[in-house]
Amino acid sequence: MTDGTQTFLSHQPRLKSIAYRMLGSWAEAEDVVQDAWLRWHGSARESIDNAEAWLVSAVTRLSIDRLRAAKVRRAHYEGIWLPEPVLADDARSPEQIIDRSENISFALLSVLERLSPEGRAAYLLHDIFDEDYAEIAATLGKTQAACRQLVARARKQIQQGHRRTRVDPRTQERLLREFAHAASTGDFSSLKALFAADAELIGDGGGKVPSFGRPLQGGERIAQLYLASALRYPERVLYQPTRINGEWGFLRFIDGTLESAQHLLIDDTGIFRIYAQRNPDKLAHIPATPDGQSRSARPAS
Repeated sequence: MTDGTQTFLSHQPRLKSIAYRMLGSWAEAEDVVQDAWLRWHGSARESIDNAEAWLVSAVTRLSIDRLRAAKVRRAHYEGIWLPEPVLADDARSPEQIIDRSENISFALLSVLERLSPEGRAAYLLHDIFDEDYAEIAATLGKTQAACRQLVARARKQIQQGHRRTRVDPRTQERLLREFAHAASTGDFSSLKALFAADAELIGDGGGKVPSFGRPLQGGERIAQLYLASALRYPERVLYQPTRINGEWGFLRFIDGTLESAQHLLIDDTGIFRIYAQRNPDKLAHIPATPDGQSRSARPAS
């Protein structure tokens, strides 16, 4: 293995972390890192003073270009677009991508979708990856003052999207167990009591499976939806707790086959939001059955 290859591999986890947070897709993140590798392999490395800065800059620029194209596609996406879920035990996931849940959660990635590609990059590089403004300015081709403004605007939008206070982990674990039992058995009274009155369910079917075109509003309506599943598939629905994008949620199996990955947000009023990823293309990397048997590989959209 050459020194250049060793250098690239030593930075690869950080590069994948940046690309995934920029794009919300493992498949696209891996493509970006592969493109960065080809550029690194063909570069005059003897003239590069700081390999990490060079690679971070290359991945960020490639991600911005890809995100611009993705935003055009996502504007015509059928239904609501949600990120590709990352599980804590996903062998492709470097530790850096799941070390701090607030930095990879569906809630954060959904808010980041509202930012411009440059604003998203500036925020992630500065607030998540601790890059200084001089390096960010060089990467984005902007002044440091302009980069500070991008980060300040991004922080404001992110704060607006995170107004609710989460419960402590012990309470969250208890509510998750109660939810799994109530949803599996069709206990409507218990289900309804677990949801905040203004709860919402946000689903992504990608046009491949049925899903709501807009968020489903209201705790009682959402409880009715889970009740309907329990009644339609009596004793055939399994909720398997797992860490999804750094936070607790469930893999839902129906008749032993993976149907969705569900990311739950809980505050002192109860479950106030569920992100349900149902697009089969975005679930292709997750074991298809509770015993861990993998499905055939399919590209992520």
